[in-house]
Amino acid sequence: MTETRTWTSNETDISTTETEHADESTEETRKHRCPECGGSLVSDEEHGETACADCGLIVEADEVDRGPEWRAFDSSERDEKARVGSPTTKMMHDKGLSTTIDWQDKDAYGNTLNSNQREKMQRLRTWNRRFQTQNHKERNLRQALGEIDRMASALGLPDNVRETASVIYRRALEDDLLPGRSIEGVATSSLYAAARQMGVPRTIDEMARVSRVDEEEFKRTYRYVVRELNLEVAPADPVSYVTRFASDLDLSDEAEHLAREMLEAAKDRAVHSGKNPVGLAAAAVYAAPLLTNEQVTQQDVSEVADISEVTIRNRYRELLEAYEDESQAVPA
Repeated sequence: MTETRTWTSNETDISTTETEHADESTEETRKHRCPECGGSLVSDEEHGETACADCGLIVEADEVDRGPEWRAFDSSERDEKARVGSPTTKMMHDKGLSTTIDWQDKDAYGNTLNSNQREKMQRLRTWNRRFQTQNHKERNLRQALGEIDRMASALGLPDNVRETASVIYRRALEDDLLPGRSIEGVATSSLYAAARQMGVPRTIDEMARVSRVDEEEFKRTYRYVVRELNLEVAPADPVSYVTRFASDLDLSDEAEHLAREMLEAAKDRAVHSGKNPVGLAAAAVYAAPLLTNEQVTQQDVSEVADISEVTIRNRYRELLEAYEDESQAVPA
């Protein structure tokens, strides 16, 4: 009987605990729901209010503003009033945490420094640059990240691609993949892989034009980096090239949309398998304007996509056949 009472007591304690947790969970859920209609609550930091997204009921007003106590009406005024630096970033070898001495020889009031003060500031800048890179790995990283930023600017790649490329290069440096390979080659490979991962790929020819290494070394290094770091790089989607090509050719939105539809039809029919995605995208942006009565030549598309006219003609026929088959297919 004693054992039975003990087990019953433990069961009661467990049940009580579970009930308390359920009550806490219910109370937490209730705090994030509208008391009138049960809709989700949305915070409006600009007006200091919390309101229901469905019925518009203001649940809480006059909330504490956790932003700065000053106001700024443009970027320059915001920079002048801010008392903190930029957030840390992987795009700089020291993650943006080091001190930077301004190149202008002026004091805090904007007055020009005299000759002795200018010489002193120049010596401080020199020593500051030396202290920022204390070993060969930091010097290597500084040079590589500068190379990544230069190539990304030339290719018009966004900051998220540069950040990803910086992380890939840091991993390659930590795994000791640099010996026997050039800094520029690994930097180019990191940027190419990052652009593929972020969905804004660039062609090998485009990368080779802005890189300081030849195309064969770039390809060899890229395969090595992807294999050693186990990077997940999916095959390039031809649709991801359409927007850029259509913009360079000044095509209408209707033609761009039709080019996307043609490529989707080609993927449904498995026409894209084993073919160069750049060639497919070039053929799509050539075929679509013809169907929408716009003027575009194979030579124009060839120059924009950096692909031969023969490839465009071959892919053009395949795309038209796939698109016609898709259009004639009757949905089940």
